[in-house]
Amino acid sequence: MAYEFERTQRIAVLGGGPGGYEAALAGAQLGAEVTLIERAGVGGAAVLTDVVPSKSLIATAEASNAVKEAADLGVQFFAKGDSEKAVKPNVAINLAAVNKRLLGLAAQQSEDMRSNLIEAGVHLVQGEGRLDGPNAVIVSTAKGGTDFDRIEADTLVISVGASPRVLPTAVPDGERILTWTQLYHLQVVPEHLIVVGSGVTGAEFASAYRALGAKVTLISSRDQVLPGEDADAASVIEKVFKRNGMKVMNKSRAESVVRDGDSVVATLTDGREVRGSHCLMAVGSVPNTLDLGLEDAGVQLAESGHIRVNRVARTSMPNIYAAGDCTTFLPLASVASMQGRTAVFHAMGDVVNPPELRNITSNIFTQPEIATVGWTEKEIDEGVVPGVVYKLPLSSNPRAKMMGIRDGFVKLFASSGSGAIIGGVIVAPKASELIFPLALAVEHRLTVDQFAEAFPVYPSLSGSLTDAARAMHVVR
Repeated sequence: MAYEFERTQRIAVLGGGPGGYEAALAGAQLGAEVTLIERAGVGGAAVLTDVVPSKSLIATAEASNAVKEAADLGVQFFAKGDSEKAVKPNVAINLAAVNKRLLGLAAQQSEDMRSNLIEAGVHLVQGEGRLDGPNAVIVSTAKGGTDFDRIEADTLVISVGASPRVLPTAVPDGERILTWTQLYHLQVVPEHLIVVGSGVTGAEFASAYRALGAKVTLISSRDQVLPGEDADAASVIEKVFKRNGMKVMNKSRAESVVRDGDSVVATLTDGREVRGSHCLMAVGSVPNTLDLGLEDAGVQLAESGHIRVNRVARTSMPNIYAAGDCTTFLPLASVASMQGRTAVFHAMGDVVNPPELRNITSNIFTQPEIATVGWTEKEIDEGVVPGVVYKLPLSSNPRAKMMGIRDGFVKLFASSGSGAIIGGVIVAPKASELIFPLALAVEHRLTVDQFAEAFPVYPSLSGSLTDAARAMHVVR
């Protein structure tokens, strides 16, 4: 049954990424008059140039690896016309077709989201928007900025995302020196891809392009790749990278990257040079908050340009909220979506359950993946929270043996007093799927004994979760 609302609340959403999309849907659901302003397309960068296409590329890389490693499971490939001669598969990647597919998937996802908004009754405006005080948005709706609309609202939600950080000594040209938004226009797999930056983005693309057949050199300024992650997990990933033929240059910082004909040269601060065919700059991102009129509207920004928000996504102005990578909260698409919903629920007086930062799951889509939730082992070691740690290698898991999985582990953190699960790390294929039971346990404060009472399928990778919890029974 459809219900008709008297639309008395006006909401303007600036930015149609995950946060803006969910905010608009929530507002329409609660009966508000919602206008969403987006310059590129519904879904924003997350759908069009970031999460959707990058994870689609990674799925292709995983398929490529699966074919290459099939021989380890007894699957043999034979030369044509010679059924007696087994050969090692030579996997060819049609990168032009791969990129066409993933950009098509991104466009379709954007269109699906657009249709959902229209069906919900959201008014869509395409153009460049900026605040005109705390209660209105001015939108340039024509190329060249000659036509403007002024949209007044009781509540504003800012969800404008972020863009790749550009260094003045390594300016992308879209052909040889690239940001992660420009990779999807390559027609062939790079002969030698230099990746500057070993954080999440750099590690994911380095992993994917090595699997696709590129020679990869990863330049990391820290002692180890993924410096902000669990140390054991980062160690596994770096070991896999090197075993797969990737050159990892730790404690190395790129001073500049320049194009030299059909190649690129990365010069390090110690004078060494690395020459390759292409270079991916993965040195972080900057919020798209410049020239939006935020400060004139009374919205406080951090020194980095991010919008300061509290746990309900509210800014320093009571009627202005912000969601996603443009804020000081955790830069994840799932978090942006939750922030968007929370903002509108709070603005309209609905029930709000502010997200708890430590209960949020995150995942790194390398091969294998790294998934985390809750408190970290470092925090336990430093005495920030009293807890015990149990680590179980995947090599002991029967399903992992059947699948030929050599690397990875499950690590659980439990309160040393109550035995409540307070965090965990999973390094495994599809760790992004395996982490959800741990997220539920952390969210609902399940003890290791309560968690161990569940019946996982045998054999399964998820069985390692209950095995680890069972082994921690002594903490009670």
